[in-house]
Amino acid sequence: MILKDKVALVTGAGQGIGKEITLAFAREGADVAVCDVNLEQANLVKQEVEKLGRNSEALQVDVTKYAQVEEATNKILDKFKRIDILVNNAGITKDNLILRLSESDWDAVISVNLKGSFNVTKAVSRPMIKQRSGKMINIASIIGIIGNAGQANYAASKAGIIALTKTTAKELASRNINVNAVAPGFIQTAMTDKLPEDIKAKMLSNIPLGRLGTTRDIANICLFLASEDSNYITGQTIVVDGGMVMA
Repeated sequence: MILKDKVALVTGAGQGIGKEITLAFAREGADVAVCDVNLEQANLVKQEVEKLGRNSEALQVDVTKYAQVEEATNKILDKFKRIDILVNNAGITKDNLILRLSESDWDAVISVNLKGSFNVTKAVSRPMIKQRSGKMINIASIIGIIGNAGQANYAASKAGIIALTKTTAKELASRNINVNAVAPGFIQTAMTDKLPEDIKAKMLSNIPLGRLGTTRDIANICLFLASEDSNYITGQTIVVDGGMVMA
């Protein structure tokens, strides 16, 4: 088990990509703090982690509020005594064209996606600096690299996460803390399952590998970045998109 006895904190862990990452970590031997704005969903994931034989804690956290993030971090430290891995996964979308995009929808997406990542990074940096070790993984998106019509707020937030990743990596490298980002392409989730077939077909036509990604595809790269196999990688954004974006 590549994460044996490590302690991980995953935000937005109640469903989708965050849940898959959480369970992948647990299968590889990690204890996981399941953080989500929805406590009911977080508790269900906690139960799944415990069925895998690992310790877990479910915490209701609004990542836009630093006081809540700090309180949750302290609870995790009280229980597990350390935090070895952080995954900043919590995120939302509120799509619209710029001319129709409301200020409140702009603020909401920037606040959850970008400010939320900053808040958790700041809170978890302190114990990791004391440990002189840690792995931070930020979930960005290819939309933060290429942009997308109707997603100005989301694209800006994810581009900001990529910049935050690089800066944090430079600040924390001397303390043996690796900070990287993962930029998923189109991933099969409950949201994409609801898309009309013609839209799905158009999406697939732009993906050389000819399929949507799965949450497991994202969890697998996070496992690598959380493990010792990635010890000489920091400040990078790894694109997981089936070849859709090739720089």
